[in-house]
Amino acid sequence: MKHVKKTSRTRVVTGGAIVAALALGGFGAYSASATGENTAAAPAAAVAKADVKNKNTTRSTHLTIEAATKAAQATLDAAEKENQRVSVAVVDRNGNTIVTLRGDGAGPQSYESAEKKAYTAVSWNAPTSVLAGRLAQAPNLKDIPGTLFLAGGAPVTAKGAPIAGIGVAGAPSGDLDEKFAQAGVAALGK
Repeated sequence: MKHVKKTSRTRVVTGGAIVAALALGGFGAYSASATGENTAAAPAAAVAKADVKNKNTTRSTHLTIEAATKAAQATLDAAEKENQRVSVAVVDRNGNTIVTLRGDGAGPQSYESAEKKAYTAVSWNAPTSVLAGRLAQAPNLKDIPGTLFLAGGAPVTAKGAPIAGIGVAGAPSGDLDEKFAQAGVAALGK
């Protein structure tokens, strides 16, 4: 075993690192205990309740996985009746994908396009064919990440508010894609 001679600089650097680590550890312990305030001592009137009565919370409606799957399957069935090979995506109000179905023979680009159309429809609570028309007045819309301003997306609403979006891609025209998406929306009303 080789003996390494420690210089005074090595000792200072090592000692400084140890002191810094101890100081940070102590600060972390102090910070952790500082946030543990005694809430029992706070007067009951000062503690705000997060309930519906004082309007600190809201409720939102979401599709169940069963409803999203039903809508996606109805969409795919409508496309298959017309011998179209498409992909279908259903997203929630926040644009998170709930269900995707890729029909037999659907193109590789159709999966991502369907998700983007669904996201776009729910984001603006409008069919994407309508939104595509807005690009003439506001061409920068197309630059918003995750969106696709082509026909084929339809919003799902409850009490006038968007709760989901259905996107379809892969048919030879956006009008067909949107027709199939609307079939999925209609299936939710049955």
